[in-house]
Amino acid sequence: MRALIADDDLTGCAILQEILTHEGLECEVVHDGDEALRALESKDIQLALIDWEMPGLSGPELCKRVRSEITGRYIYLILVTGRDSSSDIVEGLSAGADDYVRKPYSQEELAVRIRAGIRVASLETRDVTIFAMARLAESRDPETGAHLERVRAYCRALAEEMRREQVYKDEIDAEFVQLIYQTSPLHDIGKIGIPDSILLKPDHLSDSEYQIMKSHTQIGFETLDDAARQFPTAKFLSMARDIAISHHERWDGTGYPRGLKGEAIPLCGRVVAVADVYDALVSKHVYKAALPHETARDIILKGAGSHFDPTITAVFSKVDHKFREIRERFADDGHASQAQPKLAA
Repeated sequence: MRALIADDDLTGCAILQEILTHEGLECEVVHDGDEALRALESKDIQLALIDWEMPGLSGPELCKRVRSEITGRYIYLILVTGRDSSSDIVEGLSAGADDYVRKPYSQEELAVRIRAGIRVASLETRDVTIFAMARLAESRDPETGAHLERVRAYCRALAEEMRREQVYKDEIDAEFVQLIYQTSPLHDIGKIGIPDSILLKPDHLSDSEYQIMKSHTQIGFETLDDAARQFPTAKFLSMARDIAISHHERWDGTGYPRGLKGEAIPLCGRVVAVADVYDALVSKHVYKAALPHETARDIILKGAGSHFDPTITAVFSKVDHKFREIRERFADDGHASQAQPKLAA
């Protein structure tokens, strides 16, 4: 990971560079705010230590410019300054700084704060990587549109309400909500192993073709399981693996690929199942029109206890308006589809 030091104090820069290097970061040093902004715009820098007072842009001014002008990635910003009043702290953090370190600082304390910044920046990188992997699989199908954005937003809406109502409270906490939002886009990662002749077929699949299509769950599982074995402490890989293998299972045991039943199906897979089916129903495909929200909602609710976990569908009934809002916000054609259902070709 690369870091930037923006400070016109040469001695201070040397100390900061030593701390950052010790934490395993590659460092770049600049001595004024304008130069710092150019470096942050043009280089892959994920963490910056910024002095408040320096030539050109001041520290707070630089933070404001970064937040308003650099939107494709997140840069963790730490203001380092001799100012210590409450109003200064408020001004610095309001300008967009993530942390505020007073001079003279303890090197040990600064190192701890830098490590916290590294963790946040690493999470951002992980999220980008996850979504890029999912996009790679989805890019083979020109019809998927904003499917990934919608599914993860549906999942978060469901999980947040389940947490609020203390449904499955031993499993659902803030971490579960965040992880399912991050990893649900990987539910169909296994489709990258499905032949184009089947994946892109503009009609219903034959029985043999359908069996091949169903194998995307196993392909996704094996891919993510290999990664999870290499990094056993990475919870997001474990959840992504469980979602890939289980999001087509059914509560009554008639799903695939393992025919799991009830709570034997991983909870994350049961949540994604509702989100994925809802999006399939309200989205247009070459073989079907988009169903209205009300029709899709009724289909989900009728599937309680057979296709879907009845506890989750009960929660869905309370947040289905959020699903409609998400569908409208991420409509593939820029507006909510009002197409009426018709028989598939």
